[in-house]
Amino acid sequence: MSAVMEDAFGLPGETGEEAIARVAIEEARAGRVPPASTRDQEDPAVRRAQEARLIATWATPPGWRYWSDVNNTTVGVWYTATAFAFMLFAGVLGLMIRVQLSVPDNDFLTATMYNQVYTLHGTVMMFLFAVPIFEAVAIILLPQMLGARDLPFPRLSAFGYWCFLIGGIFVCGSIFFGQAPDSGWFMYPPLTTQERFTPGYGADIWLLGLSFIEVASIAAAVELIVGTLKCRPPGMRLNLMPLYAWYVLVVAAMILFAFPPLIAGDILFEMERLFDWPFFDPTRGGDPMLWQHLFWIFGHPEVYIIFLPSIALLAMIIPTFARRPLLGYSWIVLAAVGTGFLSFGLWVHHMYTTGLPSISLGFFSAASEAVAIPTGVQIFVFLATLLTGRVLYSVPMLWVSGALAIFVLGGLTGVMVALVPFDWQAHDTYFIVAHLHYVIIGGVLFPILAGLYYYWPIVSSRRLSDRAGKIAFWLMFCGFNIGFFPMHYSGLIGMPRRIWTFPGGIGLELPNLISSVGAFVFAAGFLVVVVDVLRPRKDPYAGRNTWNAGTLEWAGEVPDQTWGVRSVPIVSTRYPLWDQPNFIDDMDKGRFYMPDAEEMKRETMVTTVLDAEPVQALRVPGPSFVPMAAAFFLGGCFIAATFHYWTLTLVSLAVAVGVIILWLWRATSVIPEKGEKDVGRGLSLPIYVSGPHSVSWWAMFITMLGDSTAFLSLVFGYLFYFTVHESFPPPGVEGPGLFWPLASLALFAATWALAQGARRAMAGGRVLTARLAMGLGIAGSLAAGAALLMGPHATGLQPTTHVYPAIVWLLAIWTALHAGVGALMLGYCLARSLAGRLTPEYDIDIANVALYWHFAGWTGLVTVSVLILVPLGAS
Repeated sequence: MSAVMEDAFGLPGETGEEAIARVAIEEARAGRVPPASTRDQEDPAVRRAQEARLIATWATPPGWRYWSDVNNTTVGVWYTATAFAFMLFAGVLGLMIRVQLSVPDNDFLTATMYNQVYTLHGTVMMFLFAVPIFEAVAIILLPQMLGARDLPFPRLSAFGYWCFLIGGIFVCGSIFFGQAPDSGWFMYPPLTTQERFTPGYGADIWLLGLSFIEVASIAAAVELIVGTLKCRPPGMRLNLMPLYAWYVLVVAAMILFAFPPLIAGDILFEMERLFDWPFFDPTRGGDPMLWQHLFWIFGHPEVYIIFLPSIALLAMIIPTFARRPLLGYSWIVLAAVGTGFLSFGLWVHHMYTTGLPSISLGFFSAASEAVAIPTGVQIFVFLATLLTGRVLYSVPMLWVSGALAIFVLGGLTGVMVALVPFDWQAHDTYFIVAHLHYVIIGGVLFPILAGLYYYWPIVSSRRLSDRAGKIAFWLMFCGFNIGFFPMHYSGLIGMPRRIWTFPGGIGLELPNLISSVGAFVFAAGFLVVVVDVLRPRKDPYAGRNTWNAGTLEWAGEVPDQTWGVRSVPIVSTRYPLWDQPNFIDDMDKGRFYMPDAEEMKRETMVTTVLDAEPVQALRVPGPSFVPMAAAFFLGGCFIAATFHYWTLTLVSLAVAVGVIILWLWRATSVIPEKGEKDVGRGLSLPIYVSGPHSVSWWAMFITMLGDSTAFLSLVFGYLFYFTVHESFPPPGVEGPGLFWPLASLALFAATWALAQGARRAMAGGRVLTARLAMGLGIAGSLAAGAALLMGPHATGLQPTTHVYPAIVWLLAIWTALHAGVGALMLGYCLARSLAGRLTPEYDIDIANVALYWHFAGWTGLVTVSVLILVPLGAS
């Protein structure tokens, strides 16, 4: 009998299981747990002790400390519930729109309130539901699909959630104070950039509130990309990944490249509103068209960002109920990648009516038609799988069928509006409103509801009601088509979108009344779903793998355990539950990797990007209020800036930076008590890894890709102005000169070299040299930023007089800020080295900062080149 069993008696009031758990945890804390490879996994006592340690290690904090939890499953549930709450709020706003438009000359809403209602409806649906719900669902499902204990940055997920919640409440709450944005979710200037057109704080709330929410989106994208690439189980090569993971990878990458242009546009926009820098003012060289370009470079890929993850849910559901693997795995992966790629080449098809050259119209029209090809491939793969399988009819499949029917109709009207002559007729009419809703409801909401009914047993261990699901489906399917199909007709006979009311006698009364009735039927169906989800349940647990699916996420216990997976499996097929004998039994009995938590630390396995070979037993941080505090103070910075409370803005920013540094100092790059860990099956893995095998190196790399995209968007703005003006810089305006920009470039190059030198010196054991290089690097980066700002200052460029000095100043400030961040990072590394937390053996921090300086140096080079070469070329 094991030591656990022998010692598991004696305390009064303890059950046998409690005694076993207590002794197992005491053994771990005393360091008496033998290595995993030496234990007999067939011994039930050994397994119970392992399970006790895993449960204690991964336990959700009780009471008020529950809100400090960072476990991805918990955070994912919060994320999902919050996104649905925002969606319900936006749905009520949508019903208010339909009440207003149900009869001619209605005064249910004033014109001002109507403007706020429809702006907030679109904004919340797009930014607070459609994108976040993808990230929320992915955070719940991805670890289980990948057989991972957790994703690599659980606190980053929690930080993203709190940013999302705070930003969402800020934006939504504005309507209760009559300060909601009221210019449509496109926010086109100059309507929105000039106080005389849009007085109040509405536009600022939209810009700064959503900029803050975009922080959450990018944080989640980094977590999902690194998690998908580095946390797959051994054996799960890229070509064995679940299709959902492929879609997550594609969409997270799209977020990384699509959101930064909007952030860049927001910066230009807010600089004009706050400081009168004339980026969109034609009287001073600005151009409102730049906003449309930046917005739609984000806005069109966003349609696919919200569509592809929902299609991914179909790709997981259909094989289960067709009782066969999905046909054309490679084709659907290529189609997903192709759709994502093509989506970045379509933004101009939202701008056909802006007077673009004919060659541009022809090119973007062809590109818009071309995207139907990969989209069609995905739909045909689904149909072929169903036709060649033995389909089991169920509530999830009902939603799948509805999704395909509605989405195909929306796709067909999409092909129509991709044609320039048709778009000229239908632009900004209710035809576009109908098309948009057919695509989003069919391509997003119905698949999400299919996923809700399919995956609900993973979240709550019980199924939702079949009867309620069928009632909800038919109400929503019928209500949707009754509500939105007549809008095609309304649009084609001339009803413009965003109209507050309409006169009688022009043929719009009946279609609008039908649309309003349909909207309420649709809402009634969704209400049934809400009631079904929220009602108290006494019915028994669903069986394990209740749908008899083949993918990993269904291997979990019922009821679910917080440890993620009992042991990290070895995968050799796309459907291991169908194809690998005794797979679940092997997982349950800990015959795979990491069956225990010997040191009572949260750990997840890291593998290589291509072949998923084990490289690290990564320790991940546990519950903490620090992510919440960081989000709170960062949010305070954005909110205070909205109302021009500059002192409070700076204080909040300083506190947020301090909290983030505390977070990094205490919870990242922690030096372990030993170098390697036995993870079972005779395999030992390092606990601490730096460089390209490190997940934090990948996080830095991916974050800087997004950052570079934002920077290139600003450069795009500079070159846009250069191309639309006959002379840029304008006559009589001197640029930033040569001396200071070149001096800055030299300092950037020197600091880059010092950062690389510090990394190499530290790795080579020359600690004093590394510290000297870090110290010099701090001075060099600060000097580089200051020299760059001296250029426009020395030549007297005034950013409010013309767009040229404004864009020069903005590029200089952006680059100087990156130099400042680089100095802060080098200072952080120096402090870590002095504190003994950065050593030649444990050097993650300086390796990541050296990587950062590759990007910062490149940013300095591009900025100086643009500021110097473009004026020289023009002259």
